[in-house]
Amino acid sequence: MRHRKKGRKLGRTSSHKKATLRTMVTTFFDLGQIETTDAKAKELRSLAERLVTVAKRGSDDLAARRQVLRVVRSKKVVAKLFDEIAPRYADRPGGYTRIIKVETRRGDAAPLSILQFVMEPVTFKERKPRPEEGPDEVIRAGAEEAPADGAEAAVDAKDGVEEGEVVSDVSSSEDVPSSEGVSSPEDLEKKEG
Repeated sequence: MRHRKKGRKLGRTSSHKKATLRTMVTTFFDLGQIETTDAKAKELRSLAERLVTVAKRGSDDLAARRQVLRVVRSKKVVAKLFDEIAPRYADRPGGYTRIIKVETRRGDAAPLSILQFVMEPVTFKERKPRPEEGPDEVIRAGAEEAPADGAEAAVDAKDGVEEGEVVSDVSSSEDVPSSEGVSSPEDLEKKEG
């Protein structure tokens, strides 16, 4: 089982995988896109988006620059990331890259993908307005708060009930005749006594 082991192994040791991803992310930030296998592209996207988010803190933040320099070992590429790439995505809350699947590689039939930056501006969908009141709302216009016993406040005086007067929904057991096969506790007492 692979509990608490996120990510793909990529057929390498952990140090080799780390070095491969560092080289690839440096090339990706330098060129703006990179073509690689699907698995490597998915791992690279995760790392690249995290680094762009760190770089969005600003070029004045020395700690952020040093944090990125631990992964990207080229100062020229880090300067490009902080000065050009990160300001481009200042308004975007994530999703800076996209993966486009292309053909398979001729030698080993590995599925290839292109990882590139998203250039389109971010667009947000308009939210639908929430309904003001739901059909199952207990509090009506005439009452300030709902009674605890399930009773409702009357809304209009058409039914012979004044505004603000409490009307009970629950009918008592004396008003409702019992079913033929089922007897209520009151019926049992009458039969016994």
